[in-house]
Amino acid sequence: MGREDRIAEFIGVMLGDGSIGLYNTKAGNKIKKHHVVKVTLDSRNKRYIEYVSNLMKEVLDVEPRIYFKKNENTADIRTFRRNKFEYVTNNLGLKLSPKWNTMEIPKDYMKDDLYPFILRGLFDTDGSVTIFNNNGTKYPRIEIKICPSPAQDQFLDIIKKLNFNYTVQNLDKGKIRVRISGKNELEKWFKIVGSSNDNYLERMAPFLKKGL
Repeated sequence: MGREDRIAEFIGVMLGDGSIGLYNTKAGNKIKKHHVVKVTLDSRNKRYIEYVSNLMKEVLDVEPRIYFKKNENTADIRTFRRNKFEYVTNNLGLKLSPKWNTMEIPKDYMKDDLYPFILRGLFDTDGSVTIFNNNGTKYPRIEIKICPSPAQDQFLDIIKKLNFNYTVQNLDKGKIRVRISGKNELEKWFKIVGSSNDNYLERMAPFLKKGL
């Protein structure tokens, strides 16, 4: 993978479970601004936490901190460096949180050769893999929820261009759930898009041909 591919995967990760914020905190009589770029993951998925930490380090040229939250199964991978915040927002073109009605894939990265990497980052963080039973036969399914935002149309445009068969379920408050079902579609997904999340790879392994 080249640098642009890695950046595209990082963008997908940020669109999934990432957040970007500028916050005011009081320090004595002064107001201090915190520039936060972070990804929040399931703390039990240690291998993927390490992967995303290394991805952030590579893309942002920074050593992110990993913070495990007490009494929660979550971990934050984050940096408070202002120049990294400015790189993510100004150079990469990602929007500040919250994502509702604003989330968007930066136009510079809406390129055919980068689509798989954006999808991979989004799927690995904010997607799910399930197995459903259809009259005694087990089928795999990929699902991704997307909040109301320009990213909805962008995402649907990408999976159309990549020729996936999919269905869309309209959820409450404008959210959608995209479903890609069946063994053939799963094999196509892992050939074209793949996954960097070992948990998903292990779950889907029984449905994939050897060598994918």
